[in-house]
Amino acid sequence: MLNYFFFQKGKQIVVLESSDVGKASQLIEHGYEKQFEEVSATNEKNALARFADIRRDNQIDRDNFLAGAGPMPLIGGLTAIAAYLVSKK
Repeated sequence: MLNYFFFQKGKQIVVLESSDVGKASQLIEHGYEKQFEEVSATNEKNALARFADIRRDNQIDRDNFLAGAGPMPLIGGLTAIAAYLVSKK
């Protein structure tokens, strides 16, 4: 299996083998940004599919975190009120 890097400019994504350093430097000169993700795959198509899966999983994790982060202060406040009321008696 080969290692692949990803470069992105806007919505356009380019897949490169890790050994293709010359092409990578050309893409950076043209305004592409190297992405953090690196994958091992049998070909570019599979590498791009894996990259999409990683991005989708990251988005799901972020959404789930934000969904839980919103109600937590409310739950904490209600717990504090309940504890106050119970200890007051």
